[in-house]
Amino acid sequence: MTGLLYIALLRGLNVPGRSVKMERLRGLFTELGLSSVRSYIQSGNVFFESDETDRAALAARIGDHLAQALGYDVAVCLRTVPELEALIALDPFKDVTVTDDIRCCVVFTTRRVDPDLALPMLSPKKDMEIIGTTDYDAFVVWHLINGKAPAAKGFQEGVLGRDATTRFFHTVVKILAAARKGLD
Repeated sequence: MTGLLYIALLRGLNVPGRSVKMERLRGLFTELGLSSVRSYIQSGNVFFESDETDRAALAARIGDHLAQALGYDVAVCLRTVPELEALIALDPFKDVTVTDDIRCCVVFTTRRVDPDLALPMLSPKKDMEIIGTTDYDAFVVWHLINGKAPAAKGFQEGVLGRDATTRFFHTVVKILAAARKGLD
């Protein structure tokens, strides 16, 4: 290992009009001098090692490089393996009864979550509910309406900020497992 293992959770990749192959994405991270670059699934999860300890500066450098190369802004949420381990250990959805119309999500943010949020917080449309937070993450229950997932625009962005990205909780568990493979 040449540095700290980071997990970059990127927003807005491989959605309509913003397609990027993972090989190209890995190449863009490598161009920045980051090492041991790997990706996991198509939704913008990249593992890499860096000696950089200023996380905000590193995220900004990656975001600027991606914007130049891809032609659009990409929010970069950086986490470490111990941070994802701690997040999963919280078992934030243990009291949620999951049905076909319920999705358990983690929203990763680039800015600190307001510690004074009155939780649980239900959206005006009653399609999402913030049930818990950490300093930079929120645990959100999606209530599908007519089989449709809620949009991040509006309530979620208003409360948690625009530069955030969402992953299903079970996907976060898989991302952590994939990231750990680099530690063997």
